[in-house]
Amino acid sequence: ELGCTESVPYLDRPLSPLEFYREWVSPNKPCIIQNAISHWPALKKWTSAYLREVVGPKVVSVAVTPNGYADAVFQDRFVMPEERQMAFMDFLDIVEKKVTSPNVFYVQKQCSNLTEEFPELVCDVQPDIPWMSEALGKKPDAVNFWLGESAAVTSLHKDHYENLYCVISGEKHFLLHPPSDRPFIPYELYQPATYHVSEDGSFEIVDEKSADKVPWIPLDPLNPNLERYPEYAQAKPLQCTVKAGEMLYLPSLWFHHVQQSHGCIAVNYWYDMEYDLKYSYYQLLDSLTKAVEML
Repeated sequence: ELGCTESVPYLDRPLSPLEFYREWVSPNKPCIIQNAISHWPALKKWTSAYLREVVGPKVVSVAVTPNGYADAVFQDRFVMPEERQMAFMDFLDIVEKKVTSPNVFYVQKQCSNLTEEFPELVCDVQPDIPWMSEALGKKPDAVNFWLGESAAVTSLHKDHYENLYCVISGEKHFLLHPPSDRPFIPYELYQPATYHVSEDGSFEIVDEKSADKVPWIPLDPLNPNLERYPEYAQAKPLQCTVKAGEMLYLPSLWFHHVQQSHGCIAVNYWYDMEYDLKYSYYQLLDSLTKAVEML
């Protein structure tokens, strides 16, 4: 069924916790939910002027890269961004192009940075999504705040979370693959490294020498190298755009690649997945794929 899905369906409202679990979480199917966050003050309040006033001079973590790709394969390395500590107002100056920079800046720290670094903003959204918390019987592990430039791209990957991704302003563009596409999606092991800024302002890539190699997807789904990865031609990507005021339910283990409009603001909720039969099936598929690759 997942392989035949041609588009991500819309719900015009949130369902009851039981209905949502039965119709979307259990079958592991994505959907875009409208009117789920229309009551949030953030939809009207989170202007640049408001964020400057409320967060302003506070020092926050900002991912900085030379090319917009953080946590991605580059020059045969898995390269992580420079995590720069800077005043939030200085970051906004860059996003608003009041200050020019050859680099790409993105507030994207995924360790519940909304609650840890931006607690002043939590009252404008919610600390959790009540109907999802009831459906899953747990609170989210993390609530993340995202704001960045259009050049910032999230490379293709998957997470072990049930993800509710809420767009406050602008829009996010998702390319999705169901877990059943795993045999067609390449993984390779890479030396982890981090971008470091040199004295002249240029970036160098510094290996994390004591760290284990990282399995990551080297393929760009927007421009796949089918000569090197011919199996990807059999995959069936879905594409969707999540607009301001909408929520994407991105099920656990779905592969996703993300782009955004310039200055897009979003908040997402990560609920830990259940490691049930669904997870076991994925592990089996993953193991079989690796076994075939070794033949």
